Amino acid sequence: MVMREVLKKIDQWIEAGEEVALATLIDTHGSSPRPAGARFCCTRTGQMVGSVSSGCIEGDVFERALEVMRDEQPTIQRYGIEAADGIAVGLSCGGEVDVLIEPFKSDEAWQAVVKAVSDRQAIAHCVALEPNDLQGRHMAFDESGQRYGSIHPGIDASIVEQTVKLLEDGGQSQIEEMSGAEPFRVFVQALAPPPRLLVIGATHTAMPLVEMASTLGFETFVIDPRSPFAHRDRFPTVDHLLLEWPDQALSSLTLDRRCHILTLSHDLKFDIPALACALRSPVRYIGALGSRRTHAGRLDRLRELGFDDVDLVRIHTPVGLDLGARTPEEIALAILAEIVAVRHERTGQSLRDSPAMNPRAHSNTRIGNQTGG
Repeated sequence: MVMREVLKKIDQWIEAGEEVALATLIDTHGSSPRPAGARFCCTRTGQMVGSVSSGCIEGDVFERALEVMRDEQPTIQRYGIEAADGIAVGLSCGGEVDVLIEPFKSDEAWQAVVKAVSDRQAIAHCVALEPNDLQGRHMAFDESGQRYGSIHPGIDASIVEQTVKLLEDGGQSQIEEMSGAEPFRVFVQALAPPPRLLVIGATHTAMPLVEMASTLGFETFVIDPRSPFAHRDRFPTVDHLLLEWPDQALSSLTLDRRCHILTLSHDLKFDIPALACALRSPVRYIGALGSRRTHAGRLDRLRELGFDDVDLVRIHTPVGLDLGARTPEEIALAILAEIVAVRHERTGQSLRDSPAMNPRAHSNTRIGNQTGG
């Protein structure tokens, strides 16, 4: 679940007068089903949202969250395999995770996070882990270095200086150790703006694709000048419905590395202007639905506009992973699977056949970062 949905649920609980506890996965050791920064929230009455594992430890986290709400004191818990058969509370994947569990308070830092996430702006959220008397104190800062809240006046500026690059890198989480008279450990989570998916053509395939993309946390756009097709009844979950020609719409937007552009129209009047705009920008992904024969015609037109083979190889077509997709929903799934793979710089192959998952099947493959001869 994306951060925006977690915060929305917390806001609803607070408005209803519920006590809320927040659990944050702050560190991982070995294999972990969820990354650092994953969050799980719950109320005293048993309402829950989010996760810090694949379901292995949430029951125990909830029980400890009840204690945290009662005592109004944060705690850090480490979870790993606690029995040979893996039945006791712990992770079945063999790794260990550290989870900070704290009573949720809507302080200045959290209010800044809520506003930034709502406005789709980058922000970093920081929480103190050590020393114990500072544990649970929060601070946030934006890309300009503006701070909201305070962990400690003596280290606030240093935290920003040492971790602002996390925002520039597109959103990461890490524990930062600060030097001083006593050791300070701070968990910093950079919350980048959501990735954007810009769909050209309000087609039947676009409908499930936009809905799935919204679930995956994309900020979604549908661009089509034809009002009978580009209609809210057909796209109830889309963030932006633009009744414009593709070149007009795209020229009014900032096309950067968080953007993914996809043409679904099969119409050169839509495809060529959209692809030309995309190729002139640093967007992360460009996809075009259609057969190889259809795409050959697109390539001819794009070459006439001055694009060369180095430019044109950026276009993914036929679009999507090879899932044998037939229905609009299956095609949408195949397309989004490819986009997610590109975002994370992965091949899209089956995990069963991945060298990292099955090293014996790939004994000649060197895994991880290695140096030397």
